[in-house]
Amino acid sequence: MLKRIGVREVFLPKRIPADPAFRSASIDWSEDQHLSIPADDLAILNAADWYDDPGREVWEIANKHFDIAFFILLKTAFFRSMTRHFGGAKIWRTYGLLGYSYNEVMGWLTHREAPIWSRAAGANIWFGQAYAHLADQEPPYLKRRAIFLPAGLADTEVKNSWRGSDKRIFFVCPDLGFSDYYQKVYRDFQKTFAGLPYVIGGAQPVTVQDSRVLGYQPKDIHQRNMQELRVMYYHGTEPNHVHYHPFEAIRAGMPLVFMAGGLLDKLGGLDLPGRCATQKDARNKVERILHEDTQLINSIRDSQKKLLDPLKAESCEDAWRIGLQKVLEKLRVSHPSGENARVANKRIAIIVPVESHESIFNRAVQVTRALEEGIRRSGQDVEIVFGYNDKAGLLLNKEFAGLSEEVSRRPFRWRIMPYEEASRASAYAGNETPLTNQVYQSPDDSINQFMDCDLWVVLSDRLEFPLLPVKPYLLFIDDYIERYHEFSGREAHQDFVSRAHAAEAVFVTSEFAREDARQFAGVPERKIRKLPMIAPSSYAPRDFSDRKEAGRQYFLWVVKGALHKNHDAALRALRLYYEEYDGGFECHVTGIDRSDILGDTAMRFHKFEDVVRGAPLLKKNLKIEESLSEHGSRRRLQGAAFFWCPTMIDNDPFSVVHAAQLGVPTLSSDYPAMREVDRLFSLNLSWVDSENPDEMARQLARMEQDSGKLRSFLPQLDQFMDQSAEGVSEIYWNAIKGFL
Repeated sequence: MLKRIGVREVFLPKRIPADPAFRSASIDWSEDQHLSIPADDLAILNAADWYDDPGREVWEIANKHFDIAFFILLKTAFFRSMTRHFGGAKIWRTYGLLGYSYNEVMGWLTHREAPIWSRAAGANIWFGQAYAHLADQEPPYLKRRAIFLPAGLADTEVKNSWRGSDKRIFFVCPDLGFSDYYQKVYRDFQKTFAGLPYVIGGAQPVTVQDSRVLGYQPKDIHQRNMQELRVMYYHGTEPNHVHYHPFEAIRAGMPLVFMAGGLLDKLGGLDLPGRCATQKDARNKVERILHEDTQLINSIRDSQKKLLDPLKAESCEDAWRIGLQKVLEKLRVSHPSGENARVANKRIAIIVPVESHESIFNRAVQVTRALEEGIRRSGQDVEIVFGYNDKAGLLLNKEFAGLSEEVSRRPFRWRIMPYEEASRASAYAGNETPLTNQVYQSPDDSINQFMDCDLWVVLSDRLEFPLLPVKPYLLFIDDYIERYHEFSGREAHQDFVSRAHAAEAVFVTSEFAREDARQFAGVPERKIRKLPMIAPSSYAPRDFSDRKEAGRQYFLWVVKGALHKNHDAALRALRLYYEEYDGGFECHVTGIDRSDILGDTAMRFHKFEDVVRGAPLLKKNLKIEESLSEHGSRRRLQGAAFFWCPTMIDNDPFSVVHAAQLGVPTLSSDYPAMREVDRLFSLNLSWVDSENPDEMARQLARMEQDSGKLRSFLPQLDQFMDQSAEGVSEIYWNAIKGFL
């Protein structure tokens, strides 16, 4: 049809889904010879997976060569990628569905994700219906985009090759091994035609133990079946969909008995003798044909030819010409160049969603620095907005050390929105599909709620409610620590998992986190992107002059108030270190307020008093520091003989990396994420079993003896450069720019 109306070049994707139910796959390489596309570009296009996300670079090539893309919707990843990166017209080719609307299908595809359709995403998208009525049952956002591009057949000549010598019914019913729909169709067929001879056509990817089921047949055998079998029965009563094989039977001259109420009625079948109002009527006509009722056979064969008339090329051509002209006229007005390969005048929001969380805030600064440098090197015109949740107004200018003046800083508070308010806000933002949750949250910056940003990069999944789906967002995830330790109820865990599924993509910085996202959270592999860890900036040169304090050496333990930090076992190990192993170093504790560790507590481990009662050596040597300034914390770490990290399991490498940068060796609990950090940065960490207080005590005593020697095994400062924000900047920008 495209060639009949003047389209000169057509590209066909060569890679098709490995899904046994996917049958829209009759393609070859023959059209490539007519393409004027350079060979290198064509090779990339042919290698791409056009049913998933082919990638920004591939779309840039498509933008250079094509005005229109026809697509079917199988995966949301493809749809998001296409609407984001292809500047031409996009025609959703719709042939009707079995009992469902396309709006419902879109809802199923996105049931754990954010909506994929908005006014912006829907720009230059058309509902290319194969039958003129399909959009009637769709909501307005699809109905007003409908164009009629009628389905047709390349060959509508009636061959009259049918002989009917094989007195059996031919019934096509594929996928019986796994499809509930076709299994029910087959059971209904067996009930209607019990006792009559038949064979079942159609591909069967899963073997069916039934001698009457033919399975896939080569083309010549399939055509011979059309010639020799006595009659075809077609069950379809769906008003919006019809299969191909009834038209094959008509073209072969084979009598077709079909049920009323389906799409064949709309194509001209209302008064045909092969039409049946009831199952009883269908059995009666089939029996008459099997018993050689010549009058009925001839009347069906002569009359059913009219069903091919709407499918003839000459019948379809005018509608195709009108439809494509409408598409191209709008394209010329809305997108004159047909190209959007350059990211320009865009704005990215880096959002720190939780209050006063030092590690997440620091990572946000590092990610921002990496992106800013990557954007600068690429020469793109993209602005970064740094959004931070500072409800109590506790952050000071020093917290933003490392951010350039080009990055605008924007405080916000979370606004909790019930369904009605969220629906209005979502509609105003251009979302044309209904929301699915009852409560949402949105960052309120007292300006325009970050709506001036094209993409949100959220630095944690710890979100109480779903984000209002007004902008695409990416999610950074440290870990799913709840897989290993129970902190809150299952419902809260599922909420965090849902945030990941709704994101455009999930970014992790370790294989440990990638596997948890995939195995525990069930995030699809295609949505998980691993980025390199960013080494924290080293703000001071190494200085070993402050290793002693008041004649006593010490090691440092940075305590954080979560159960997996292993406070109870660590305190017991300290008591053993001083009482059983004659520990000579003080343990300086920083990181939380004294009241937190002494209290009866959100930290959920034995009271400090319970541990130290009757343990004078522990009480004497355990020095709890009040909250220190950043400079004070750095000085305290730099003056330590070694750093102790007794955490059970975690994915926060900054403390041990920073210790190494300051020339301080580390004794760390042994778990996969920390092993990964050790390999990446060549830290030469010392290891200990976090669940064994006695081993921890012995290793503390060993570190007391060996810490000086271990300092010589630490990496040099220049070894961290490749993992600095500047060193990984291009990787970060290339990973994120594809979502603009």
